[in-house]
Amino acid sequence: MPRQENKMGTMPVKKLIITMSLPMMVSMLVQALYNVVDSIYVSRISEAALTSVTMAFPLQNLMIALGSGTGVGINALLSRSLGEKRYDQSDAAAGNGLLLTALNYLVFLIAGLVVAAPFIHTQTSDPGIASDGIIYLRIVCCMSLGLFFQMTFERLLQSTGRTFYSMISQLSGAVINIILDPILIFGMLGMPRMGVAGAALATVIGQFCAAVIGLFLNVKKNKDIHFSFKNVLSPDGRVISEIYKVAVPSILMISIGSIMTYLMNLILTAFSATAIAVFGVYFRLQSFVFMPVFGLNNGLIPVIAYNYGARNKSRILESLKFAMTLAVSIMTMGTIIFELFPGLLLRMFDASEEMLRIGIPALRIICLSFPIAGACIAMGSVFQAFSRSFYSLIVSVGRQLVVLIPVAFLLSKLGNINLVWVAFPIAEIVSGMISVYCFRKVYKEIIVPM
Repeated sequence: MPRQENKMGTMPVKKLIITMSLPMMVSMLVQALYNVVDSIYVSRISEAALTSVTMAFPLQNLMIALGSGTGVGINALLSRSLGEKRYDQSDAAAGNGLLLTALNYLVFLIAGLVVAAPFIHTQTSDPGIASDGIIYLRIVCCMSLGLFFQMTFERLLQSTGRTFYSMISQLSGAVINIILDPILIFGMLGMPRMGVAGAALATVIGQFCAAVIGLFLNVKKNKDIHFSFKNVLSPDGRVISEIYKVAVPSILMISIGSIMTYLMNLILTAFSATAIAVFGVYFRLQSFVFMPVFGLNNGLIPVIAYNYGARNKSRILESLKFAMTLAVSIMTMGTIIFELFPGLLLRMFDASEEMLRIGIPALRIICLSFPIAGACIAMGSVFQAFSRSFYSLIVSVGRQLVVLIPVAFLLSKLGNINLVWVAFPIAEIVSGMISVYCFRKVYKEIIVPM
């Protein structure tokens, strides 16, 4: 039976962007809420427990990098194939994507068993912090099957414009996680008190539930994809190559964040464990601002990719202009909130006086970079949709490794921790300039001739 024209090629652009992005923005806000609530519960154990989870974050983020980056590659190929009416290739992208997801899990099963302990020990000599960090990291790595399949199933729904169902999957996992956190951490409803291990178990249980729901929604509701065991069990080198042309730069781009946080932890440990805890709290809080913009980005990529496949220049330009305005507006609101209420935000994490002393100026300084970051994220969606994710990688490397870490390290030598935070706005200004250069290059090479 012939497939109908997808809404990404027919619906009015502004309505389409809102329809595609709003469910993702809501679900990512809930995901951000989970991250914050999870850390609030952990902070009630102790500041040391919060520090241990912060130290585990870089390796945990590598899982997200591998799963999300692979999902971006699947998303871009599948959406473009639908726009080109190449339905055999879109089905192959979905099937091969599931195979790649299973292989991703095996990588981190091994990492959890072998790498977790030495990784944590490089960041601290405190036996209590190290013990909690190792326990947390081993659980989230060795039981990450749910995480990887959750991300893939959500990307499949997003790539065909069914972001509402993707929202349902992500919301269910986050809500289950939030409910289980206090039960498993503090030993409620007859459960034993598990502390940091309880936080990790709540996380992986929520991910497994979301993966099951995502599978069900794809099978029942995603009519643009025809699943078959043949596509899953028969790797297609050409399809996998197309997926990873987009995925590898995306994986590296997100992985750079892991390297950055790890190196920042090493820089901050020279000041105190509290400084690392403040950095961890900042990461949780900033997710409230960044996650909606990433949701907008996830909704925008398939729209641009589809219309790129359909050679519809006007819809691409209108989509980008509208998304750019929304992204910068959201990030500007985030800057205002961080400037006005830093103490209130930190007190949610049971902040000590020392944490407030370090954290209030940290939040106020770092948030100055938010509006520029919003524009960079919007431009990055174009790079990913046009299979030019290498440009996103260049921007990310420039921001987080070439500029941020060296500048933060040099400023730390002055002995004033407040100067370390200044490295964030400096790095964002540089990344903004690189983003504009790369976008102009893509515009001339791809959009103008279209």
